[in-house]
Amino acid sequence: MTASPHALELVQLAAAAADSKNGQDLVALDVSGPLPLTDAFLIVTGRTERNVTAISDAIEDRLIEAGTKLIRREGKSLGRWVLLDFGDLVVHVFHEEDRLYYALERLWKDCPVIPIQVAERAAVAESD
Repeated sequence: MTASPHALELVQLAAAAADSKNGQDLVALDVSGPLPLTDAFLIVTGRTERNVTAISDAIEDRLIEAGTKLIRREGKSLGRWVLLDFGDLVVHVFHEEDRLYYALERLWKDCPVIPIQVAERAAVAESD
C-alpha cells in the first residue's frame, strides 16, 4: 500500500506550515502499510516549548483552512510533544530532547520516506 494522494497533499501543507514557524528536521513517512488507520506521519522538531506550540498551531490552522478536520490533539499544554491527528495524516511536533528520546524514525525505519517540497527551502536552494 502507499499513502493516498490526499495524505501526500496534507503532508506538503503541514510541512510548509511547520517551515513557516522554523520547524526543524522535517521527516515524512508513509505508514500506510503497517498502520490501517492513517497513511502518513510528519515528524517535526521545535527548539523550545513555545516553538513547538507555534508550529503545531500553524499546522492546525493551515490544514483546517484547507478543509481538513482535526480529529484529535494531544500534548499541547506541555509543549514537549504535540500530536495532531487529521485522519490520513498524523503530525508529531517534538521538542528536540523528546524527539531524540522517542526516536520515531527508528521505530518506523522500514517505512518509505515521503519527499517534502517546501517553497521557502526550494527558493533558498535555487539561490545557492
